[in-house]
Amino acid sequence: MLTTVKLVFDTFGANVFVPVILFFIALILKVKTQKAFLSALYAGVGLTGFTLLLNSYTPIISKVIKKMVSDTGVNLPVFDIGWQGASLVAYSTQAGMIFLVVAFILQTVLFLIRWTDVFQPSDLWNNYSYMVWGSMCFYVTKNMWLSLLLMCLLNMYSLLLSDSIAQRWSTYYGYPRTTIIALHNLEPAIFGILMDPVWNKLGINKIKLSPEYLQEKLGFLGEPISLGFFLGFLLGILGNFKHLGELASWGQITQVAIATSAIMAIFPKIAGIFAQAFAPLSQAASRSIRKSNKAKGSENQAEGKKPRLWFLGVNDAVGFGETATLITGILLIPIMVVLAILLPGNKVLPVIDLLAIPYWIEGLIALSNGNMVKTMINSVIWFSLGLYMCTATAPLFTHIASSGIGVAIPTAALMVTSFNILGKPFFGLIFYAFLSQNIFWIGLTIVLYLVLWAAFQKNKDAFRAYLERAAAKNASAATDN
Repeated sequence: MLTTVKLVFDTFGANVFVPVILFFIALILKVKTQKAFLSALYAGVGLTGFTLLLNSYTPIISKVIKKMVSDTGVNLPVFDIGWQGASLVAYSTQAGMIFLVVAFILQTVLFLIRWTDVFQPSDLWNNYSYMVWGSMCFYVTKNMWLSLLLMCLLNMYSLLLSDSIAQRWSTYYGYPRTTIIALHNLEPAIFGILMDPVWNKLGINKIKLSPEYLQEKLGFLGEPISLGFFLGFLLGILGNFKHLGELASWGQITQVAIATSAIMAIFPKIAGIFAQAFAPLSQAASRSIRKSNKAKGSENQAEGKKPRLWFLGVNDAVGFGETATLITGILLIPIMVVLAILLPGNKVLPVIDLLAIPYWIEGLIALSNGNMVKTMINSVIWFSLGLYMCTATAPLFTHIASSGIGVAIPTAALMVTSFNILGKPFFGLIFYAFLSQNIFWIGLTIVLYLVLWAAFQKNKDAFRAYLERAAAKNASAATDN
């Protein structure tokens, strides 16, 4: 059965799964069949467009990053094979494949019983993040039930975080009733929420550095297409700094500049197509709420009930090319390379997953309303801690990667990791609690979740309103530009 599930998912992929699920959700919301079909098709076309664009951009920029890393001459023994390698490991382990089935049931039931307002099964692919942690736990403990409990708990933590920032993400990125749900790309938002009052006290929220502000001050040079060109040019220079006298280097520099400019120009157009998929759903949900309020108005008022606001989980690719997200993400690439070299005790050489940084910061960007300075500070601190978590978990991940599916370890590297998937300080601590097999530590992680969940459910509207007010305090808000 597990082999069949994997075969079906590998065959069709997210570009087919998401539209199919979207189609049935639209029908459930009583959207006309024609509109439901077009809605699903727009989603499929949008996701395919994102994939084609990123698959074209990745090889161009990855060559520059690898050259920048190699030119430093540093010898760090843990090599970053990227989220792609981690997903291959996850989908090739017994624990991972069992959880794939468990996850679909868990996520669907949690949504139906209103434990969460986020419908996660629409992005099944990203379950590999839980599967990697669970597979490492099973390798050490040989306890499948404990490993499954770990993966379920991580899933519920990430759903809680997704639920808490859903409205803010949906508002900022402009996709009605949608949110991101991948554990590995959600976690930095924890730090962003906790540190926001601190940064505001220091006045960082007043620093006007956003794409809109740059465009206002720089004119045509501040347009996203121009910013993309200069940002790509800068990255190309950094990657070829020791070879500026070679013609081939300038060819690569200009290619990266134009490619980054193209991302800035084309991505919003594809995003517009993808956004059309959710308009019928949003309208249908609004109609349903109005009818429900009209039919049960007095009853709901008497019982204190409110109409349900729910969100569809979508792949993080839909926010990758948003201007502030992409600019901040690319600026963080050389910064994280330098930090990896300078941080004492770090053994990780980040390479492949550096390209995924724009995915990781979507929550931070949304929470700060596009404040690039605040996002960079949050990222530098949290991602640095992530390097240490990757260093700690590298031996376990290397074992399951090499013995489980025979992943080749790059020359000169003693171990491998995925900076994106395993560089998660908070979720890594939960993993180590389970790895200890100590009832106290495991119980503590479960109790903490239940306390946080209960607090959020009781104050859901107030918390979401707080995030909106916090976002509006940033100088990147439209009213301040």
